[in-house]
Formats: sequence, C-alpha cells, structure tokens
Amino acid sequence: MAETGASPDPVPSPDAAPSPVARAEHFVWLTARVLEQRRFAYHFLDGGRQAADAVETALAAYDTPDGGYGFALEPDLRGPVSQPLHTGHALWVLDSIRRCGGQRVERVCRYLTSVSTPEGALPAIHPSQRGYPSAPFVPVVDDPPSELLATGPVVGLLHRNEVWHAWLFRATDFCWAAVESLEKSHPYEVQAAVAFLDGAPDRSRAQAAADRLGRLVREQRLAALDPEDLDAFPVSPGYAPGEHHFAHDFAKAPESLARAWFTDAEMERSLDFLAREQQEDGGWPVRWRQWAPGTALESRPIVTIEALRTLRAYGRPIG
Repeated sequence: MAETGASPDPVPSPDAAPSPVARAEHFVWLTARVLEQRRFAYHFLDGGRQAADAVETALAAYDTPDGGYGFALEPDLRGPVSQPLHTGHALWVLDSIRRCGGQRVERVCRYLTSVSTPEGALPAIHPSQRGYPSAPFVPVVDDPPSELLATGPVVGLLHRNEVWHAWLFRATDFCWAAVESLEKSHPYEVQAAVAFLDGAPDRSRAQAAADRLGRLVREQRLAALDPEDLDAFPVSPGYAPGEHHFAHDFAKAPESLARAWFTDAEMERSLDFLAREQQEDGGWPVRWRQWAPGTALESRPIVTIEALRTLRAYGRPIG
C-alpha cells in the first residue's frame, strides 16, 4: 500500500505519442539482425546478466577460426573472412556490455598481431578481403598501410578495459605518433583519434592532444556546428553528399575529451538535431554513402541504438 500522501505513479494517456525508445524498439524488431536485437534488449529493456550473455552468443556467430571476426559484422565488408574493422566492431560491442576481457580478448590480440603492418598497427582492410564484396570507398590493396582509423578505436578500448598484451606497445606508439602529427584530417579519422585518446592511459598527454585536435576540428570546420545552416560546413572529399558530422558524433558521451571542443549551446543544438533525426519508422538514418540495399538495412539499427545511447548519456528523455 502506498504511504499516505504519496503521489500515484502517472498513468500514460492512451493518446500519448510513443516515446523515442518505443518507436525504435518497433523498428529494431522489424529490421535488425539478431545481434542488434540482443543489443537493444540489453541497453533499453532488461540489461541484466542474461541479456549480456545473449549479446555474446549472438556475437559469437561472427567469429572466425583465426581469432578475429568476419561475416559482415561491419556491414560494409561482406564475406566470411576476418578483418580488423570487424574485430574492432566486436570489441566495441563487448565493451558496451562490460565483457571486454578474458581469454576471448587474448585470442583477439593474437589475431591483431597476425594482421598488423610492419609498424605494429592495423590496416583498414586486409588483402584477404579480395574476392568478396566490399564498399567501393574501402579499396583492397596488396600492401595496405597502417591506419589510425582501424587502430585507434581498438587500442583505446583495450586500454580502457585494462587489457595488456605485447601487441599494444607498438600499436599505442603508432597511435600517439599519428594523433600528434595530424595537420589535416577528416571526421572519421578524428573519431578514431578521440576513441584512442578517451582510453589512453597517459591522461595528461591525452588531454593535450585532444586540445590540439579540437582546435584543428574547428579550424577545418569538420563539425557542423549549426544544423540549421549545413551549407556553411563543407563535406569532406570522398564523403557522400550531406555526410556531415556533428558535435555529438565526436563527443558521444559527456565524459569524452571531445566534449570540451563545443560550447553548451553548440552541444544542445547538436542533440536537438539528433533527436529530430528519428524517422517515421522509428529508426535513425545512415548518413554515409550507401552502395548496396542490404548494407543500409543492417546499418540503420546500429545507428539507431547509438543515437539512443548518446541521447541518454546526455540526459535527454528517450522513454
């Protein structure tokens, strides 16, 4: 029985519009792969141990005998072969459910060692992708260079989860050199740099690097600071028309070092825009170039889950 004078829980009006998370739930059940269905359930429905176990089980369908991940876990790379970008995606999923550790990650680090460049870093695409469909904007070459895009997020996540492996030493050195030497960049590379800096153990060095990177982002207008005037912000070469990036794309949570790059007003405008981007079917749109129908279908639930996580991280009501 409720205490005397206690207010009863509010009863939603039958005519009330569905909440953003309710609309997204319908979209996910309608369109998503099993992995994203399980991830949605973990983040927005039950969130307990059984839900995390279910995410791990769904993710295991993508693992490969060499310790990596494949099978189009990252939708723009098709086929069964393991790739660094797939494996980075897997670590990101495991980190989100607080399972980024143990023997599984030991296996992943052995795989990362096997596909690293002579510098000890990761290529974006390993040549084993040749012969399988992949996005035209990620070309397959015989001797791929080290890429911050692939290496930074992996190194940052492993450090954040206090994973120590021999592979990390040279890969960390590569990331520091790449981030601290950036003079001209593009949004995806900056996002990879932020992912590294947010997990790097040397926090004072990370702070200094992030401050410099934030100035570069503003000077080169890599973040669209006014979503109502997108024509004022250039789209990076090679990106799709309208493929802008916003403050929330760089600072995905308030604790990110990238949050200091933007004023409160700029961040509020960005989050307002993100909330408005939810579409009629309940999902969020994919802003990068689409090259095959299946990749767009598989990518939208991933984007939708991340949009909701970002809005919630900043205290926005999602239901």
